[in-house]
Amino acid sequence: MTKSFLMDRNAYRAWLIVFLLLPALVAAPRVWAETVNRPALKLVDAARAQVGVTLTYNPAYTRLSYPGGDVSSEQGVCTDVIVRAYRTGLNIDLQQLVHEDMKSSFAAYPTQWGLRRPDPNIDHRRVPNLQAFFRRKGSALPVTSNPADYRPGDLVTQMLPGNLPHIAIVSDRRSADGARPLVIHNIGRGAREEDGLFAFPITGHYRFAAAAP
Repeated sequence: MTKSFLMDRNAYRAWLIVFLLLPALVAAPRVWAETVNRPALKLVDAARAQVGVTLTYNPAYTRLSYPGGDVSSEQGVCTDVIVRAYRTGLNIDLQQLVHEDMKSSFAAYPTQWGLRRPDPNIDHRRVPNLQAFFRRKGSALPVTSNPADYRPGDLVTQMLPGNLPHIAIVSDRRSADGARPLVIHNIGRGAREEDGLFAFPITGHYRFAAAAP
């Protein structure tokens, strides 16, 4: 057996090993992430699934079934992205959770709408109510300007021009320059995944329930 034949056979074995291991090596980062924080990724995936489905922004008051009520999937507001993601991704119904908490502790919630009792048709669709709920459940985190502090599945609230409160879900994808995570939200043009984490002042940062590692 010649030396060149042995070298060719060894080279063939080396390439065969690389070929067999390559799929596992490529998939390793995603598998590791799902193992460490799979619920958060399920939440992100559920939010991303709304892109291309929810096409418009419609803040109109609508009577909903309870629990599990929702407006038509092709429309909604920023909070609907959150509510739908928790329902489909984690089987958590924020409509029901917020309503039950407001029934037991109504005075702990904002009063700017002049309501005297909880309303399951709209309470969970208002950003200030979600903020109050997340704070009461111990889910509030510091607001910082460091992109590394915002993990996939985190929720961020922002203040838009005109003092309009907004909420978005932090994505597991990064901006084009790799500097910060994208967010999934509906800011007026339907559900989208965009580079908007620091586009407006952040007023709250939350990691709720099963989305926490």
